[in-house]
Amino acid sequence: MRCPKCASNDDKVIETRISKEGDTIRRRRQCLQCGFRFTTYESIIPADIYVVKRDGRREDFKQEKLRDGIRMACWKRNISQEQIENIVRDISTQLMSLPQSEVESHYIGELVMRALRNIDEVAYVRFASVYRHFKDVEAFINEINKMPAKETEPEGEEKPSAQGEATAEDAKPEESRP
Repeated sequence: MRCPKCASNDDKVIETRISKEGDTIRRRRQCLQCGFRFTTYESIIPADIYVVKRDGRREDFKQEKLRDGIRMACWKRNISQEQIENIVRDISTQLMSLPQSEVESHYIGELVMRALRNIDEVAYVRFASVYRHFKDVEAFINEINKMPAKETEPEGEEKPSAQGEATAEDAKPEESRP
């Protein structure tokens, strides 16, 4: 493995760990030339999966490209690297289980959006804005409006009973209700 600091090919493995799922190996390495320590990951590469792009081009499926797109959507959000790796692993597993060797890029994008929507709505909207090529603010707002509203309750307060107590929804004018 080439050292990212001095580009030497001489290193030694200090520590090896297998992921909980057993599909990735993490290796901690130390360069014998400069002493720099770095981490590498080993995983199975789905060699026979090709992504069909919107313009008809075909290219090899690359987990790194998927990971980078998700990472950009999750930038400065409270999403751990482990969560991102889980999304990449789950999507890769789904793709490998498909009977065909070619998959359209929009299918992968939909899988990513579904996963991000369950983790973080901001990351979801970021990914969707790039993936769906929003042309203007209107398209962006429409995507946000499609998202189901989450019920939020202040801590320590109970929901009103069903015996006729008014809710915040009842107080809204008719035209502002979704």
